[in-house]
Amino acid sequence: MAATNYPFKKYNYKVNVAGADSASFSEVSGFDATVDVIEYREGDDAINSPRKYPGLTKYGNVTLKWGMTSSTTFYDWVMGISDGSLKDADREKDVTIELYDDANSTVLASWKLEKAWPSKYTAPDFNASSSEIAFESIELVCYSISKVVSGGAG
Repeated sequence: MAATNYPFKKYNYKVNVAGADSASFSEVSGFDATVDVIEYREGDDAINSPRKYPGLTKYGNVTLKWGMTSSTTFYDWVMGISDGSLKDADREKDVTIELYDDANSTVLASWKLEKAWPSKYTAPDFNASSSEIAFESIELVCYSISKVVSGGAG
């Protein structure tokens, strides 16, 4: 399929959390990667500025936000880590986020979070005079984030 010059739209996406029965999210945010800068200078260098080298790569936490239902899948994941009942393979899950075209038929791009696990759970806030949906969220940490761009129409 030929590449397009139109930017992709961000509202059609699917999240797959390995081992989760169902996962529908209204918002996914926080994708980033930062490469630390290592500065080095020897005392007899002719110029007074350091050389710069790439250091460790750090990945930001990814937040998944959803309208609260009776499901406790993600809350149980957090609590299993907190109380120590989940170990290694059960604690860490691969998470894939796929961005789709307008027809929800073609994957335009995807991101994979390797060995993700929740480091934070946020319960909904409550307001008796509000007409809003109750939202929960979890913040995921991961070993790495990889991206694949498939192309398609924007």
